[in-house]
Amino acid sequence: MKTSKSIRIALASLALPTVLALAACSAAAPAASPAEPANSSGRDLAAEEANRELVLEFYDRFFNEHETEEAAEVIADDYIQHNPAVPDGKEPFVSFFTGFFAENPESRAEIVRSATDGDLVYLHVRSTDAPEQLGSAVVDVFRVDDGMIVEHWDVIQPVPAEAANDNTMF
Repeated sequence: MKTSKSIRIALASLALPTVLALAACSAAAPAASPAEPANSSGRDLAAEEANRELVLEFYDRFFNEHETEEAAEVIADDYIQHNPAVPDGKEPFVSFFTGFFAENPESRAEIVRSATDGDLVYLHVRSTDAPEQLGSAVVDVFRVDDGMIVEHWDVIQPVPAEAANDNTMF
């Protein structure tokens, strides 16, 4: 019995400092505010959702309604563009697509899904220039900083008439 009691005392003496340290840490840790939901990843989910909503609204107004000037209010003046066919900067971006939409008034972009990761917003899009077209599968990535779209990347792949499998691109 003496061994069992000694082990319990030893374990208790080891556990007590750990319990006290954990209690001190939890007492000192600030509570999560409603604007910053607590989560195990440490990500600010409310900010990510605000970025996603900003990009979704911009994308619909710009690429479906063709409100290039109005929708571009959320594009930073020094906007960085990684698509090699589109120039950097807000004004050149707006000018490029204003001309494109004048030549392709039926151009539309259907957002199939969206996701976020920190300051990045990802869109999976079916893009067509006319209703009868198969169009392209597009993945757009936007970086948002302080409520403004500051950077963009994309990957574009034509939708084929026939595929080697029964899966769709969407």
